[in-house]
Amino acid sequence: MLMVGLTGGIGSGKSVVATRLSRLGAVLIDADRIAREVVAPGTEGLAEIVATFGDRVLAADGSLDRPALGALVFDDEPARRQLERITHPRVRARTAQLAAGAPADAIVVNDVPLLVEAGLAPTYHLVVVVTADRATRVDRLVRDRGMSVEQAEQRIRAQTGDPQRRAAADVVLGNDGDLADLHGRVETLWRDRLLPYEHNLRDGVAVRGGTVKLTEADPDWPVQYARLAARIRHAVRPADLRIDHVGSTSVPGLAAKNVIDIQLTVESIDQADKLAGPLGDAGFPRCAGDWWDQPRYPTGDARWEKRLHGSADPARPVNLHLRVGGTPGWRYALLMRDHLRADERQRAGYLALKRGLAAGGPDTASYAAAKEPWFDGEHVEAERWAATTDWRP
Repeated sequence: MLMVGLTGGIGSGKSVVATRLSRLGAVLIDADRIAREVVAPGTEGLAEIVATFGDRVLAADGSLDRPALGALVFDDEPARRQLERITHPRVRARTAQLAAGAPADAIVVNDVPLLVEAGLAPTYHLVVVVTADRATRVDRLVRDRGMSVEQAEQRIRAQTGDPQRRAAADVVLGNDGDLADLHGRVETLWRDRLLPYEHNLRDGVAVRGGTVKLTEADPDWPVQYARLAARIRHAVRPADLRIDHVGSTSVPGLAAKNVIDIQLTVESIDQADKLAGPLGDAGFPRCAGDWWDQPRYPTGDARWEKRLHGSADPARPVNLHLRVGGTPGWRYALLMRDHLRADERQRAGYLALKRGLAAGGPDTASYAAAKEPWFDGEHVEAERWAATTDWRP
């Protein structure tokens, strides 16, 4: 089951995207609708709200007077937190109940207006954010919801900003154009990403690279890493394990294959094996076969053992290396990253090598093997640098 979080600022058109995904076959869970259900007349949720805020939040028919409650909590953060402590656990419980009732091969889209504000992004396999220019949003709120311009501006300011939403987004759908264009992009997302992602997730398939193609350095790579790391951290809890961005995409200015390399520090290979299930459920299935790092130091090891996971998301390849903390392979990954960040000459040499090798269009395995001689010399330079700078991993 693929869990997709859908969010967007008020007036962005998020509901249009939700409706389209539902018609394409998604199981839609509407957080706003659930929020109304859990405080309907006769519920424990409504009783607790009345006990906390008084009868003034009740309408004449005994239902919740939402405008009256909103006026109480809108500019009062402690009151708003009180309300959230009453409603959020109930909404989460009902959401989990509905998701559990969906088919095993479902794509469940959870429409959550305050997904980012509530810190829920890491709980989903993918987060889709719908955006629109501020003027467009204000116009929609005035035209479609009967707000004044001032009211619309106030509601927009009360929510988190677009930069925060974009940082949480795996997919951004701009909604300033016409409806046909938006529908087309939603259908492409469904066909090219969500359907294959769900299939890979269900079958435990990790996306693996084919022919090597270098991508120019992308300043968004660290942001993408942060999203992935948050999902990994959520998947392995309650364990609190170190997670690092390693590999070429972690080095600013360095062209690389568009694959995010992540190192998850484990206490033992046995712990790594026990995490295979939770990581697979979170969208990071274990790669089949045995995996290890080529020893660079005279440690006496034939190979540096590790576990390797990938990503089930067809649009975001990942190499997730599970290495035991303090071992040579673990240390080497951090040393190489930090040395290349610090040494412009070595970074330029590595980039020239990568460009030359990639020009021949090799497959991933051949490309990696061809770089081995360079690494044999680089690790000597890196150790000298570490000694002179008192580097620690």
